[in-house]
Amino acid sequence: MAAEDPCSQFQDWEPDSSTRNAGGVKQENQMCASQRRCYSLCRRKSFSAFVASKSAGSQEEGDASWCCCGQTFREHSAIHKHVARTHQGEIKQLTQTTYKYFLKQLEEEAETQETNERKAEAVDISAWIPDTSHISEDQLQKGPGKVVLFYHYGQVEQPQVICAWQKALCEKLHLTGKVRVASEGVNGTVGGTDMATDIYINAMCSHPFFRMEREDFKTSDGGAECFTDLRVGVYKEIVPMGVDPDVLSYQLAGIHLEPEEFHKEVEALLTKGDLCTDTILLDCRNFYESKIGKFTECLAPNIRKFSYFPDYIDQNLELFRDKKVLMYCTGGIRCERGSAYLRSKEVCKEVYQLKGGIHKYLERFPEGFYRGKLFVFDERYTISSNTDIISDCRYCGSPWDQYKLCSTQFCCQLVLSCPSCRRDGHMSCCPTCQTKGRAQSETPSTAPHQREECECTDGRPRIPQDV
Repeated sequence: MAAEDPCSQFQDWEPDSSTRNAGGVKQENQMCASQRRCYSLCRRKSFSAFVASKSAGSQEEGDASWCCCGQTFREHSAIHKHVARTHQGEIKQLTQTTYKYFLKQLEEEAETQETNERKAEAVDISAWIPDTSHISEDQLQKGPGKVVLFYHYGQVEQPQVICAWQKALCEKLHLTGKVRVASEGVNGTVGGTDMATDIYINAMCSHPFFRMEREDFKTSDGGAECFTDLRVGVYKEIVPMGVDPDVLSYQLAGIHLEPEEFHKEVEALLTKGDLCTDTILLDCRNFYESKIGKFTECLAPNIRKFSYFPDYIDQNLELFRDKKVLMYCTGGIRCERGSAYLRSKEVCKEVYQLKGGIHKYLERFPEGFYRGKLFVFDERYTISSNTDIISDCRYCGSPWDQYKLCSTQFCCQLVLSCPSCRRDGHMSCCPTCQTKGRAQSETPSTAPHQREECECTDGRPRIPQDV
């Protein structure tokens, strides 16, 4: 039976007058899904903040407790039930205040975006679009292809202009993928034919702002089919860590090591074995990435999102105190912000990062110290340079490292299920989804599409303790 949602008593949709029509009638049934999600998010944040304000014990020392209404609670479920039953009015008031503030922020952002878009339209980007009149459409759309991964940090004065150029360039070359633009730079992964991706790389290298080098791009076999569509947008960060770039700059990043230098450092670490107590080889990717491939003897945090990485560092600072840290990720970009955050804590002796990430390392050392598959964020899920399989099937335990999406409708979790187990119907990420999957097949739902929640999310701590 699913655990009771402590916020369930606040599911009523009660927007204030700012969400009413001119006649003052509430539009409860007409509110769009995004507004409902926004209100729900504000409600949950308000509930969490209220509970946190009652904290009386140390979570890290294992003696967590909460004091409220003259009572002491020592379990999350107990304080949650108490707050839900006793403080409905206060939570509702907090939610309304948070919701108003959130709407105001959205309005300001929308106005800023509209202004920037008008400015972007006034800029002529045609000079940055290469001439392809001498190339046939077949050359741009058919034939062998590849996927290109890249990022570039640097002050971008008009992100909307760069965004418009990227969208026009990718559409002209029939590229698919994702490109994030921000005032701090650009980050992308796109797929297309060899001809199209080569033109794209040349355009990036010759652009007056980026002036990138060809070695800044990591490539692998693939093509436009590796992505479902093209998504180009302007964001606050080019890699979503959840820390304002104006507060923590990429310029604080650790020392970059070429693949050859990183290889020697790892080799020295492995040679010393247990005698080496002053160095940590840190994987700053997500748990499902390190599960199927990683460097030998690394520390791989059990986090679901990179935005959890700062909290992970905060709660495990003693682990890194006076240590030399060797950090790595897929292509290098997460290390830029991750190493900057770690250095800002001023506990490490030294912080280094693998330049170009695992991608560049495998180009130089395909049979090196990185074993297993490399997870990639496209329809391929993984690429490989060696035959090692370091993970196993969720159901039978046999060696297996090929991810598939959970078979339950709208669940976005990945599952490792070998062909034999899949034939037996084991295609869900957890028992909860297995049950939901059967129910959905029997009675198809007409409810709005929402991401499924299951044991894979509820049962995993947001920030694991590795000390």
